Order: sequence, then C-alpha cells, then structure tokens
Amino acid sequence: MCPHTPPCPAPDAADREAARTVVSHPEQGWSLLCNGIVIFEDTGELLPGGATVAPHRPTDLRLEHEPAGPGSPAAPAPAA
Repeated sequence: MCPHTPPCPAPDAADREAARTVVSHPEQGWSLLCNGIVIFEDTGELLPGGATVAPHRPTDLRLEHEPAGPGSPAAPAPAA
C-alpha cells in the first residue's frame, strides 16, 4: 500500500511510471518504483507479476508528419 499523498498510480495504470522512486541504482541502470515496478534506463519495465514492458523511448518513434532522414528505415533508397 502506497504511503504517499496523493497515492502513486497502480502498476496496471496508464500513468504507472509516475510512481515515486523508492530505490535507485543508476550505476546498474534500474530503479524500483513505489508501485512495485522496476524501471530500466532503456525505458523497459518489469511489472510486479513478472510481466515485462519493452523499451519505449519517445525519441525512437517517428511522427507521421516528420520526414524520414538519410539512413532511416522509412527513407527511400538512393537511386543508382
């Protein structure tokens, strides 16, 4: 049970990453949140029941209106 006011989001809530950090080990790349989630620096998560959430960095996503840059998987190959 969370002792914080307001209480931290539950592990199954959409905003679960907003829970307070109770243990942090940046040298190992992980932190334990109040709701029992272990969050990793690559943004992956280990949920209390053992389920995992794949890394989901917002910088890894390309917006629909954003042009694909050179070397991007969505960029067309140069003409030979």
